[in-house]
Amino acid sequence: MSIENNPLVKQSPHKYGAVSFDEIKQEHFIPALEYAIKDAEKILDEVKNNTEAPTFENTALPMETCSELMGTIAHTYFNLMSAESDNNFKELAQQISPKLSAFSNNIHLDSKLFDKVKHLYENMDTENLNAEQKRLVSESYKGFTLNGALLNDEDKEKVRKIDEELSKLSPKFSQNTLNATNEYTYFTEDKSELSGIPEMVVAQAAETAQKKDKKSGWMFTLQMPSYIPVMQYAENRKLRETMSREFGKISYGGEFDNQDIIKKIVTLRYEKAQILGFDDHADYTLQKRMAGKTDIVMNFLNRLYDVYYPSAQNELDEMRELARKDGVEEMQSWDSAYYSEKLKMQKYDFDQEELRPYFKTENVIEGIFKVAQLMYGLNFKETKDIPIYHEEVRVFEVHEENGDFLSLFYVDLHPRETKNGGAWMTSWRPQGLHNGKVERPLISIVCNLTPSTEEKPSLLTFREVETIFHEFGHALHGMLSKVTYASLASPDVYWDFVELPSQIMENWLGEKETLSLFAKHYETGEIIPDDLIEKIKKSQSFNAGVMGLRQLSFGILDMAWHTGNPSGVEDVAKFEDEAIEKTCLLPKIEGSTISCQLGHIFGGGYSAGYYSYKWAEALDADAFEYFKENGIFNTVIADSFRKNILEKGNTEPPMDMYVKFRGKEPDPDALLRRDNLIKT
Repeated sequence: MSIENNPLVKQSPHKYGAVSFDEIKQEHFIPALEYAIKDAEKILDEVKNNTEAPTFENTALPMETCSELMGTIAHTYFNLMSAESDNNFKELAQQISPKLSAFSNNIHLDSKLFDKVKHLYENMDTENLNAEQKRLVSESYKGFTLNGALLNDEDKEKVRKIDEELSKLSPKFSQNTLNATNEYTYFTEDKSELSGIPEMVVAQAAETAQKKDKKSGWMFTLQMPSYIPVMQYAENRKLRETMSREFGKISYGGEFDNQDIIKKIVTLRYEKAQILGFDDHADYTLQKRMAGKTDIVMNFLNRLYDVYYPSAQNELDEMRELARKDGVEEMQSWDSAYYSEKLKMQKYDFDQEELRPYFKTENVIEGIFKVAQLMYGLNFKETKDIPIYHEEVRVFEVHEENGDFLSLFYVDLHPRETKNGGAWMTSWRPQGLHNGKVERPLISIVCNLTPSTEEKPSLLTFREVETIFHEFGHALHGMLSKVTYASLASPDVYWDFVELPSQIMENWLGEKETLSLFAKHYETGEIIPDDLIEKIKKSQSFNAGVMGLRQLSFGILDMAWHTGNPSGVEDVAKFEDEAIEKTCLLPKIEGSTISCQLGHIFGGGYSAGYYSYKWAEALDADAFEYFKENGIFNTVIADSFRKNILEKGNTEPPMDMYVKFRGKEPDPDALLRRDNLIKT
């Protein structure tokens, strides 16, 4: 095939420039990427060799646009690698990631290019640049300095080698985690073992057994829709223990062990930070975060710890009391979710399974669309004319109230062995300048939610509905982006700001006005009754201490790995235990780790950034108070949130954007007020 006919290179024939999933094959990626890199290098050579004084038009603009094709290819590959791929496809990352890393370094470590960017940065005021153009130049200059432009040649070469190695290690970490998750199954032919587990989950386990082994019985996996209900509802304590131990062992030992990968990753990150003149990886990473400094992050986490820990202790004491009534003298980690559910039932007469019939997946999707329509005037229409990468994927055209096209929205909700665990939003094409024209984005959300069975449609737990609302918040951030330059487009913002649009959306789910829009019984069509809504509201802050402490433990663990010199770490589990000891209220499961499966910080972009979830929660709690004061569907407030935050991308400092929306800086105690952990 000639390169011009490669579906990753040629112009998409589909509506809105949609990705040609109907044509793309594995063998297309490497030739396409190599072609795109060569094309970009030609443009960069022209920039370097231009004898005229650097300007925005001859320097910043071509540097911004030269990698458009390469970016599209990379987005397509990595999105497919996470959502729909086999091991052979994943192995391509060992070729693709180093090529992308090398290209990035070839830019940032090129002294000629840096001199031009530096000249432009220092003389911005002499050019007639708008605010976004100035931001692009500033961010470009900062990118150069943070990636080694000021280093000598010897140190530049060291950075190159480190980045090349890191580019191989992170995909390998994720691949190991997925393979290890898929490797284990629990099969039984004895239905009595399944007492307490919801009917729908049991039915799904029967179908899984049939699909995997053609056996009559029940098979459970470590994928969330299977694993979590077992931990929450299985009366069989031995089953909970078995599943919990196996979950804790994911990528800790065995064929898909991640321990050495972790040690290599953190050591290389530290070495790079040192070469660049920073104390450690956290110090380096926080240069492009709202928090800015390690001590600010740690003070933030410790402030929350001082509130969450005593609350968590009290909550756990209540669970222990219930456990003792069942003859469990010493609660273990595999008991906490089970007795948490029992305690919730005791306190609020509330079983989450009561909600499932009201959360049919299709209705939930319609619900988020109605919320977006009421807040932002958006309209969603499903289309069958756009190629998809898997038969389960649905595609929607998104339009403004006036009919203007806004985005394509791909929705992929249920687990497969070819899909990574968790949930995420991503862009197939970010909003911004492409081929000389400002284009609208192609956005997707990918989840692992309860699938349908032969007997029932997909019915979701409240937590799963929260996940959809969360990822849809990210999606709105991407869809509503309104910038000129793709590198500044939403949601590519400072990492501790990126979770604000997602987490604020979860707040709407706790409101009657929202639930009444879509939460209707899948059989009768009955709108969710007021008493269930009241139970939801009353239980919103249930176990806020335990849940908050769990999130803090991940944030503290992340910072422990990325502050100081980790090169002396020999035992991953021991290091982890010492790092999070103060957050642990239950005995450690021997032979388990969190780190070996913590894809956010070793396989994704959250290194020295997991604190961002709690940081953004403080922002979203404060922001939602503003909505509550004025009406949750107040279009004036929604429009302000859209124009000052969602549309802006990284065109302004995050705090400036927030203050423009809110009229003041956020109150950090808003989160604790929402959790009922401090007095209002």
